[in-house]
Amino acid sequence: MRYIPATEEDIQRMMQDIGVSSFDELFSMIPADLHYRGKFAIPDALSEQELTEHLWQLSARNDHLMEAISFLGGGAYHHYAPAIVDSITSRGEFMTSYTPYQPEISQGTLQAIFEFQTYMCQITGLDIANASMYDGASSAAEAVLMARRIQPERNKVLIARTVHPSYRQVIRTYLTNLPVEIIELPYDAKGQIDPSALAANLDENTICLVVQSPNYFGVVEDQSRLFQEVKQRGALGVSVIAEALSLGILKSPGECGADLVAGEAQSLGLPVGYGGPNVGFLATRQKLMRMLPGRLVGIAKDQKGRRGFVLTLAAREQHIRREKATSNICTNQGLCALAVTVYLSYLGAEGFRNLALRNLQMAHAAREALNRVARISFSSPHFNEFVLDLGTDAQEVCDKLSVKKIYPGIPLGKYYPELKNHLLVCATEMTRKAHIDRLATELEALR
Repeated sequence: MRYIPATEEDIQRMMQDIGVSSFDELFSMIPADLHYRGKFAIPDALSEQELTEHLWQLSARNDHLMEAISFLGGGAYHHYAPAIVDSITSRGEFMTSYTPYQPEISQGTLQAIFEFQTYMCQITGLDIANASMYDGASSAAEAVLMARRIQPERNKVLIARTVHPSYRQVIRTYLTNLPVEIIELPYDAKGQIDPSALAANLDENTICLVVQSPNYFGVVEDQSRLFQEVKQRGALGVSVIAEALSLGILKSPGECGADLVAGEAQSLGLPVGYGGPNVGFLATRQKLMRMLPGRLVGIAKDQKGRRGFVLTLAAREQHIRREKATSNICTNQGLCALAVTVYLSYLGAEGFRNLALRNLQMAHAAREALNRVARISFSSPHFNEFVLDLGTDAQEVCDKLSVKKIYPGIPLGKYYPELKNHLLVCATEMTRKAHIDRLATELEALR
């Protein structure tokens, strides 16, 4: 159905029914001196042709990743999305797939969500995953809130400073009005959590430890050791994943002992867009299932014994009493979760691993080449990102190279003032040897 606005006759009838004589009377309670009587600086309407031309002109001002040389990462990754992803997610059956309250007419949507949950369990190594979250940052914050619900008598959260800066900021925002102390743990010379800082701050009041691996520096953390230490004090281990493709070759967080895994699945079939769309995921162990936010899709049987997909758990405030709800998160990223599901189905287990290996190979090639013109900051194992010490202001280097449509990475000084000269570099399967050689040449010229 097309959206058809109310006619003038409809408006007059509505005003008559509510007892007002004009549209302005609806705002009569607002003091007259607060009314704006001028004309807004909004241009006149354009025809369809004019609007299309205008949008093309605006888009031409952007640098496209297929035209530029990009080594950007830091939570948003440029991977190839096969055509089948758009082909299936664009089908009409999924255009209006929102909330599947009526399972008898929502089996396709419910099954797609169920498959997404299954894939998230497989790659995280945990028992239960919810129907998706907004993004990695809010998923991480929801994981911390969930950990607090599990251990309400405790009041301290430990977060590694190597967790994505935006994720840390969102977690702080979520916990602002709660009686919870947040302690950020520094990193050591290897780019991992400083073990002495963890030992000094971990105690019986600790709710959880939040660790990202690969962390924001691209370094792989020793999660098995960290979560073992945490559990000795009765705290929970929260693993955060910003680059989900890394799970194709790394030991799963579940195997490492994580109690909760929160992350971002953008790299699994979703393009890099300004502000999104993204899709978060949150997985846990079965014993903690009822503390999960959002909703869960499960399998049931109808009266004739046929398999069906239904919402089996929805502990959000729209469904149950507000004081009993686990969260006020009100939906799941249905279309984005579908894209991730199609992408993983297309790759399969072997393809997922091979693609992860390809990313690792390209990152090692870039690291080896760039190490000749700059210094590698951290020697620890990494996946498809690493940090370079340029020996000069990294932001200035980025500004100079961006004019040539070369984006060498993310300057770290904004988030880590002590790393002003350092650059976070990412290489994926979209990176070519020619790109690496060009960056090495440009950096050499700037030395």
